[in-house]
Amino acid sequence: MKPFSFRASYRYFLSSLFVILTLFSAPAIAVIDSSLGGASALLMSKAFDNKSRGLDLLVETSHPRTSEILQLLSDSQLYYHKKDKRLFIITHYVTGKVAKDLQGNEQVIKKKRDFKKVTLNNKMRGQINRIQAELGLNADNPQQREAAVRDLLKDITPGTVATLKTRFLIEESKNVREMINIALAINDLKSSDDVLLSNAIEQLDGSLEQESRSALVAFVSTAQSPLLKKQAQIALKGIEDKVQYYGWLETLYFGLSLGSVLVLAGIGLAITFGVMGVINMAHGELIMIGAYTTYVIQLLMPDHIEWSILVAIPAAFVVSGLVGIAIERGVIRFLYGRPLETLLATFGISLILQQAVRSLFSPLNRSVETPDWMSGLIQINPVFSLTLSRLYIILFCLVVFVALLLVLKKTALGLQVRAVSQNRAMARSMGIRSNRVDALTFGLGSGVAGIAGVALSQLTNVGPNMGQAYIIDSFMVVVFGGVGNLWGTLVAGLSLGVANKVLEPWAGAVLAKVLMLIFIILFIQKRPRGLFPQRGRAAEG
Repeated sequence: MKPFSFRASYRYFLSSLFVILTLFSAPAIAVIDSSLGGASALLMSKAFDNKSRGLDLLVETSHPRTSEILQLLSDSQLYYHKKDKRLFIITHYVTGKVAKDLQGNEQVIKKKRDFKKVTLNNKMRGQINRIQAELGLNADNPQQREAAVRDLLKDITPGTVATLKTRFLIEESKNVREMINIALAINDLKSSDDVLLSNAIEQLDGSLEQESRSALVAFVSTAQSPLLKKQAQIALKGIEDKVQYYGWLETLYFGLSLGSVLVLAGIGLAITFGVMGVINMAHGELIMIGAYTTYVIQLLMPDHIEWSILVAIPAAFVVSGLVGIAIERGVIRFLYGRPLETLLATFGISLILQQAVRSLFSPLNRSVETPDWMSGLIQINPVFSLTLSRLYIILFCLVVFVALLLVLKKTALGLQVRAVSQNRAMARSMGIRSNRVDALTFGLGSGVAGIAGVALSQLTNVGPNMGQAYIIDSFMVVVFGGVGNLWGTLVAGLSLGVANKVLEPWAGAVLAKVLMLIFIILFIQKRPRGLFPQRGRAAEG
């Protein structure tokens, strides 16, 4: 019997392992190579016509990696090795980085010149977009299929029409079928058959797709039949009216979002100025402190940006509120009854706060990241969409307003604030510690200003001068709405925001603000106490 040999057994084991790996791996590679081989060779050609045929070949063979290869071409990440004649995926075209072939084998890029990118021309890019759209027609998600049809509207070819008609027969989604009908109607506008043309115009009547309007405009300019031309003009007029209507809705939406920012900026001042009668020129800097608090919270939570904004809201309220209490206790309490001195003192405080922020964070503006759940938009139709960040600002403004209203109407602090603001002497005689109420009231108004800073940090960069941009707006809102009236602040802020957005398109941003200022000055001449004047003892005081 032959003695046991460890070396022989080791060789036998390696040979067996190699055979097993070969048996399992070789067929897969062969399948991939055989199906991709022709297309790969064409894509590595220098002639763009050959590359274009390579793309068509991928579609004809229905290769499962067609979408991936098209995306790699669009992203300029598909290369080929000059000597090996194999396609490689290269994310970073740098010496020392990894290149991966389509079978998943990796190799390090020793010389960049060994690899050459598969280049495209504009015709091929259009071909790729068309193929991707046609592939999207077979997606499981109806929204993806609708988006695919919408992409095809940009370049409708005879081949596209045949694909759309085939899809229409099996399509179950009403929206997708309607979109296919629009695409086919746009194509029918090229026909010479009057009946077909009339049906196409009828189908496009009311469609808000840009391609539908463009097709109708082109048809009107070239139509030979007066009846068809008139029909197309009527359809076009109806579409333009709908576009104008949604344009007004968009202006209203932008105005409400701007108005919400004004309400958030002014509602804190409505407490300190309206209720306490303090002309706080440092109000804008309290907003700025809230914005910087948001920035610092994001620095402390770099891996949890999604949650940082929720942490920043109470943090900004506390930080700005404490700064406000410090200002009231340190300066303002000595100046009650002397508005001019209060104005000058708070103006000096605003300069100190600005310089302090410059020293801590530098004079440069800082950007605050917007969480993903606040990004994006809600598409209502092709000409009207709602930006999520603006929608959240509007909702946030309403929540802050309701919360503040409940605090002032339903809590003991609110009752004491109203008592002190209406008759300080009587409130004292009833045992209310007016000094403590003054500090807490000023802290409440300052804290709300800090919350406004959190909202503003999502719309603009955070900088030492950002508060100055909102101090005038805040006073405008409070004076226009009626001093000391929260409902007046809400109505005034939203009204000024909408009016500003209506004026901006034809007057410009600066002139629109000047016109609003002139309007408020004239309005105050007629109604000195604003839209919602205070009544009772507070007004008499």
